[in-house]
Amino acid sequence: MARFFPPPLVKAPWLHYCPAMSLKKHFTLFALVLCAANLASADTLQLKDKAAVTGKILAEKPDAVVVDVGYTVLIVPRSSIANIAKTGTPAPQLAPVASNAVVNINVAPQFYYSTLLTSPASDVSSLVKQIGEAVVQVRTPGGLGSGFFINADGYLITNFHVIEGETEISVEVYHQKDGQLDRETYKQVKIIAINKFHDLAMLKIEDKNAPKFKFITLGNSDALSVGDAVFAVGSPLGLERTVTQGILSTKTRQMEGNLYLQTSTQINPGNSGGPLFNLAGEVVGINTAIISPSGGSIGIGFAVPSRTAVAVIDQLKQFGETRRGWLGVRIQLVTDEIAESLNIKPPHGALVAGVDDKGPAGPAGIEAGDVIVKFDGKDIKEMRDLPRAVADTPVGKQTPVVVIRKGKEETKSVTLGRLEDGEKLAAVDQKGGDAPADKTVVKKALGIELANMSDDLRKKYKIKDTVKGIVITGVDASSPAADKRLSPGDVIVEIAQEAVASADDFQAKIDKLKKDGRKSALLLVAGADGELRFIALSLQ
Repeated sequence: MARFFPPPLVKAPWLHYCPAMSLKKHFTLFALVLCAANLASADTLQLKDKAAVTGKILAEKPDAVVVDVGYTVLIVPRSSIANIAKTGTPAPQLAPVASNAVVNINVAPQFYYSTLLTSPASDVSSLVKQIGEAVVQVRTPGGLGSGFFINADGYLITNFHVIEGETEISVEVYHQKDGQLDRETYKQVKIIAINKFHDLAMLKIEDKNAPKFKFITLGNSDALSVGDAVFAVGSPLGLERTVTQGILSTKTRQMEGNLYLQTSTQINPGNSGGPLFNLAGEVVGINTAIISPSGGSIGIGFAVPSRTAVAVIDQLKQFGETRRGWLGVRIQLVTDEIAESLNIKPPHGALVAGVDDKGPAGPAGIEAGDVIVKFDGKDIKEMRDLPRAVADTPVGKQTPVVVIRKGKEETKSVTLGRLEDGEKLAAVDQKGGDAPADKTVVKKALGIELANMSDDLRKKYKIKDTVKGIVITGVDASSPAADKRLSPGDVIVEIAQEAVASADDFQAKIDKLKKDGRKSALLLVAGADGELRFIALSLQ
């Protein structure tokens, strides 16, 4: 049976890069170069090395110009451009250049091809004929999956879990020959890099007699809309070149800290690592997982967005590894109740539930209870916006972070760390101990029984020495506290963003909140292991 479902996501993503193969190779592109007399109906980029690129300008970005030259799309860095002449604009007088002039463009098109603009839609049947050769089957002794070429030199993308722990990998490719499909198996396959966190892997076919391969353009997953038609090509259950079609169900399904595209397209074991296409024939996702009680598809599938894949490839080319920003905070959703407790209207932002002792947020002055509403100039409308914004920010950047603290906005400056380094600092502390008898309960409020912290209670509930506060020793099953999943052994650290010294202090603060007309109390609660979370508990 093919292995399809990804392994438990590792919280410390790192990219293993094969030192024997440098991806920072300078690929050379042969651009179509024309004299000025032939440029009347096309846009022209005059390059500083006296060559020129002719085609249709699709987009102009601050650092590059995207040009469709007919046979492919090039991204030309502005640092290489001397002059731009658009259609209808007088063309510059260009010196004649040989037709095989070499244009060295050391950016994305040398290694993979992507576009920010969506091409016109086509029918699936026509698209499959055009792109089918670029979709492959990845086989290992432990199972199989799918994949696709990102350039003609045999580099391809698949899921990490397809090749995890494998040393023997083969790739089956279907070449078009005389109108027929000819299956070819390549066994010299090298793992170039893996990224466990995003469940991505890059492979390369290294067979000596391998031809140039057909490849696929990476599209812009951000341009998708819910309800858009998408289709998958892959090898479900080993049935190669299977095409299935569906719609995009949501663009932002969050699971284990990652955002996925959710699709109704039928995806089964064996589709892993294969492409999810839009109707322009561009890859907008890498099929990764399904939810199913039986192991087969029920129309709930998930794909890594192409935007994520492009970011991974770009970092691989630039650094030889991936680097994700690290803020060093634990966050949770700002619910209506929590927003009311903090006087935040309307509910928005990401609530800081805890700050890593060794992370960059602490030294910058970010505290548990802060609500992050803006990061590096980007609005944080909801909790899931923050991890993406942090991950997309360069490591080491001095980053402004706007927080709401006790009803007022404050701006903190954080030097962003690297997630991989942060995770290396993490350690698991598991301590055991016999459970002695309970101490006498000293207070009962809001459906919870409370006791002052003691050595006996620490041993009974295995509470870390670093955890301070009052201990919950009982919870009324019919109370709001039970609905919030508070349980014996939890520790109340703060109430209304103020530290709790004792059970009597807790009761006094509850009484004050009620007197002030507050409808709920915001509690900072620690588990026995020190993991923090905020809970808004009704005072009604």
